[in-house]
Amino acid sequence: MIGNLAHLTLAFGLLGNVVSFMVFLAPIPTFYKVYIKKSTEGFQSAPYVVGLFSAMLWIYYALLKTNVLLLITINSVGCFIETLYICFFLFYAPRKARMESLKLLILLIVVGFGLIVVLTQYLASGVTRGVIVGWICLVFSLCVFVAPLGVVRQVIKTKSVEYMPILLSVALTLSAVMWFFYGLLLGDFNIAIPNVLGFTFGIIQIILYFMYKNKTPVTDEKISTCEAKNSEMVQKIPEFKDQKIIDIVKLETLRNTDILAAKLQKNDAYHGDHKPKFPSDVPNHTIEIPA
Repeated sequence: MIGNLAHLTLAFGLLGNVVSFMVFLAPIPTFYKVYIKKSTEGFQSAPYVVGLFSAMLWIYYALLKTNVLLLITINSVGCFIETLYICFFLFYAPRKARMESLKLLILLIVVGFGLIVVLTQYLASGVTRGVIVGWICLVFSLCVFVAPLGVVRQVIKTKSVEYMPILLSVALTLSAVMWFFYGLLLGDFNIAIPNVLGFTFGIIQIILYFMYKNKTPVTDEKISTCEAKNSEMVQKIPEFKDQKIIDIVKLETLRNTDILAAKLQKNDAYHGDHKPKFPSDVPNHTIEIPA
């Protein structure tokens, strides 16, 4: 019986390593786009820094335990891959994004992980140290698994699954299943419990994907409605413009007519007052020109 449990534990641990390795490779298409465009654009480094911190935390926990070699192997690979992603990001990121990433690295990796190691090494000992680090890993993993709630909310709000790739959701769900049974068979609930939440959210994401994959996104509906209204307005504009032009021509004609009449009246008044007058008593003079 014990031998069968050991074989099952090894099997789930190996499967967990394989699936987790695939999850670690999931961002490669993203970084290929970054390489092609030579810019990180709107991408952020936070997921990779958090991934590195999580992997380091689980390695530290595994080193304090026994019979969890498979936990060390996959998280060592994860540390290496996440470090490559971060270096790649820092190389192509603009100055502002690079500085923010470095600040996050210092906060989580140097300060956060450093404090955990120092405090647990000096303030705890033996089994207590493993329990404390296990609880830290448990809480942090729960926070990581709760993070996709933002994506779930966005999918429900927009009715679009654009930002929730189905392959990644399936891989994360399978990974949660494998590590749950691995932790359960080992009797380590710090490994098993967070993956219950991970499995639950993974199933929710898969259900939402099949619910909304063929539906028109809310943004597209709004755009089509605006386009329909705009087309109606465009059809009404020519008639309105023609009428406006006719009115302007009429007004201009009336204005020119009034100006012309005013000028004529002014000219008549001017010539009436200034017409040259010759006196009637001026004698006639005859000028003789000698031959």
